Amino acid sequence: MKLIRTQDAAGHVLCHDITQIIPGKYKGPAFKKGHVVMEEDIPVLLSIGKEHLYVWEKEENMLHEDEAAEILYRICAGAGMHPSDVSEGKIELIADRSGMLKIDRERLRAINMLGEMMIASRHGDTPVREGDRIAGTRVIPLVIEKEKMERAKEAGGDAPLFRIAPFVLKRAAVLATGSEVFHGRIRDGFTPVIEEKLREYGVEVVFNEVFDDVPETLTEGCLRAIDAGAQMVFCTGGMSVDPDDRTPLAIKSTGARVVTYGAPVLPGAMFMLAYYEKRDPQGRDAVRIPIAGLPGCAMYANRTIFDLVLPRLIADDEILPGELAGLGEGGLCLQCAVCTYPNCGFGKGH
Repeated sequence: MKLIRTQDAAGHVLCHDITQIIPGKYKGPAFKKGHVVMEEDIPVLLSIGKEHLYVWEKEENMLHEDEAAEILYRICAGAGMHPSDVSEGKIELIADRSGMLKIDRERLRAINMLGEMMIASRHGDTPVREGDRIAGTRVIPLVIEKEKMERAKEAGGDAPLFRIAPFVLKRAAVLATGSEVFHGRIRDGFTPVIEEKLREYGVEVVFNEVFDDVPETLTEGCLRAIDAGAQMVFCTGGMSVDPDDRTPLAIKSTGARVVTYGAPVLPGAMFMLAYYEKRDPQGRDAVRIPIAGLPGCAMYANRTIFDLVLPRLIADDEILPGELAGLGEGGLCLQCAVCTYPNCGFGKGH
């Protein structure tokens, strides 16, 4: 491309969009890339501050910003997403389905470290819905060397940077614990809260019982729930260090592999997560079934550890101990008077 005076631009082809901003009313391209400048366009261009213009001069070793943005899009996009139209050198990734957004953070950082190009996204390990914007890609200059985009492809590797893990687990069990509930001294206020949050993801509760503070009966209840077809088991209450709170022991006694008892999240410090391996009777791979112990805060606090882990559990996205430890930064809910979750920093400590 070459730089010319706007007064001399008639007949030349613009090599980039010309942005016009009218405060409070409009921001967008006044003239699109590829537009042939007419005599009547020149006063308009001057009125929006364009004393000079870049017009297209194709060079073999250079790529236009739109072509480069397309390369970045292809590096990023996995199944279940599509591109926006290219505009001002930018392409966005749009979700085609609901699910859990997974990001290869190391490769994303590597590409953004190359310079003269960028990929900006929403936080990974958070749910997205159909139509949500996932990320935006563009290069910084109007043209960029092909060699730099080859380096971007090399850093991006063979697999997409972004993928949407679909919500696949649709049957849950809720086991309410506590002698006060079991003996009818108080109403079970926990189960309705859990059921409502499960419904947001289309999850059906297929098993629901109330248990006394006896570990053996709760253990047996977890196993019965799994035999009844539950793909996730949630035990509510009984998670503190009080001697009558025995839910952690009951979960361990199922034989499940404990991931954590305790999490650096407030509300939700006494959270427990374990995975039970259910053997397939036909000899196929074992099925991984999460069993979670939910502390009392999940009943009365607006947002807790439960909200952070639930989408990942439903997506059958295994949660590792180090990932839970990483929630410490961002794990403090500020309990704002007007809750804006998930459009806040709670749980976004990566």
